[in-house]
Amino acid sequence: MKLLERHDSGAVCHLRLNAPDRLNALSDDMLAALQGQIDALGQDTAIRCVVISGAGKAFCAGHDLKEMTAGRQAEDGGKAYFADLFDRCAKVMLGLQRLPQPVIAQVHGIATAAGCQLAASCDMAVAAEGTRFGVNGVNIGLFCSTPMVALTRNIPRKQAFEMLVTGQFIDAERAEVLGLVNKVVPEADLAAETAELADLVAGKLGSAVRMGKAAFYEQAQLSDEDAYAYAGDVMVQNMLSRDTEEGIGAFLEKRPHEWSQ
Repeated sequence: MKLLERHDSGAVCHLRLNAPDRLNALSDDMLAALQGQIDALGQDTAIRCVVISGAGKAFCAGHDLKEMTAGRQAEDGGKAYFADLFDRCAKVMLGLQRLPQPVIAQVHGIATAAGCQLAASCDMAVAAEGTRFGVNGVNIGLFCSTPMVALTRNIPRKQAFEMLVTGQFIDAERAEVLGLVNKVVPEADLAAETAELADLVAGKLGSAVRMGKAAFYEQAQLSDEDAYAYAGDVMVQNMLSRDTEEGIGAFLEKRPHEWSQ
């Protein structure tokens, strides 16, 4: 049994966390498997969208607390292990955003602590009704500082801070209102609804979406003036593409486009 299952459907890659007995915890091996797929997908021009889901009754319950407890037994009290663990986790989360393909989280059950971070690190998210989201580490004395990074880049600060200091869950409907997920659907429709969104994204010009995703995150950290200058350069580059020229021509001529990629 693979810890991380992959199957491709056309131009969409489906990755499923497959440790249901541990609520798909982000163990050392799970993080390594995710990083391996991120590295591979970064070079895969045939894939235009990625979906991440979880097997069993939960999307992801965060880090593996048993492994973390074992790591504490080192002579330094676990300092080196924990530093390495959170570095590896951050690399995975940043890797999802740096992938050229849009990434969609397909979330059900619970997404808590680093599992909530995983959902927040994806470019979009579809959640099943009844899903609960939380950054609950404070309940066991561990403030969710690294999940906080992704969370505060998805939802307003006051609501994020409330989640972090109370350790309380929010439901899927609240998550949608706050902007943590794009849409909430009946659990029976979750896979189909997510696949429909992924297929819609995968049907766009791959080079334009790859360029646009990188620009989306880059401009977000710039001043308005610098962002417009940067985005203008990206638009110029995009306009010079022969496939973009074909797309515009096809639209004006009211015919199907014939893109090369």
